Amino acid sequence: MRVLGIETSCDETAVALYDLGGGLLAHEIYSQVDLHAPYGGVVPELASRDHLRKLLPLLRKLTDEQGGAEALSGIAYTSGPGLVGALLVGAAVARSLAYALTVPCLGVHHMEGHLLAPLLEPDPPAFPFVALLVSGGHTLLARVAGLGRYEILGNTLDDAAGEAFDKTAKLLGLPYPGGPQLAALAERGRPGVFRFPRPLTERPGLDFSFSGLKTAVIVALRGRVLDEQTRADAALAFEDAVAETLIVKCARALELTGAQTLVVAGGVGANRRLRSGLRALGERLGVRVAYPRPEFCTDNAAMIALLGCLRLGAGEHDDLVIRVRARWPMSELQPPRAGHAAA
Repeated sequence: MRVLGIETSCDETAVALYDLGGGLLAHEIYSQVDLHAPYGGVVPELASRDHLRKLLPLLRKLTDEQGGAEALSGIAYTSGPGLVGALLVGAAVARSLAYALTVPCLGVHHMEGHLLAPLLEPDPPAFPFVALLVSGGHTLLARVAGLGRYEILGNTLDDAAGEAFDKTAKLLGLPYPGGPQLAALAERGRPGVFRFPRPLTERPGLDFSFSGLKTAVIVALRGRVLDEQTRADAALAFEDAVAETLIVKCARALELTGAQTLVVAGGVGANRRLRSGLRALGERLGVRVAYPRPEFCTDNAAMIALLGCLRLGAGEHDDLVIRVRARWPMSELQPPRAGHAAA
């Protein structure tokens, strides 16, 4: 089975081919970072229009290099969550191409793709495991028993960790995209100059809250001269607060479930300080910590093609209706059901 994956949920246009026997065959990605940088964030209408411009050329390049579209067994696309206009571009192209080729088509969940992205690696983690999904739009902990068998252990009550990174970066005067810029600035920070709260770590539970961290940074910097060193010190303290909060919650989730593997996925999962802390946690608890390679931490189509291959291979597919969802709770996901069309 050879499946084409299409990802257009936000500001990356991506396509990939995954083969059930041969693994990932190829993937292509085009980032819109330069397009949105002057606005300090993603502009939905501009994102949708750029997907229209870039998706078909990427598809032609990919399929021409991999034996043509006629070799496809199925097509999977991100149907949510994400920006509705951007999602519709990928959905319309996927559904139309599948109809023309008379192959099954399936809309899949963007975050489920992130959750399973470590399965793209040569030594994939085995079920069951605990997963930390941490990105610009989502922060949650889940117990993963198998494909579609997810128990949400904790979720963010407000801002996601990546969103908190971006907001704090903007406060510090850093350009878009803010998260990587803040992490780079933090490398020059001095430990101990500032200390920010570790939200919800002093009470039981696995939920997250990051909205107050930006306020803490504002209060700490009030009245100070924001020279480069002060900004770097604040960036380091902020990064430490987010990383330590995530690590504390991961430790609780592992102890609660007894899992021997922790999977970390999503864009914030590429953060160096977080990875270092989780590596130490894994050594302390004697558990494996698994990540996708850095290029598959952020939005990509390889994870969509993989997920589509697993679900289509189990007999699941959509009808001819194009469905996209800006919001789609992971708690609604189910194991594959043959012939099932997503709601």
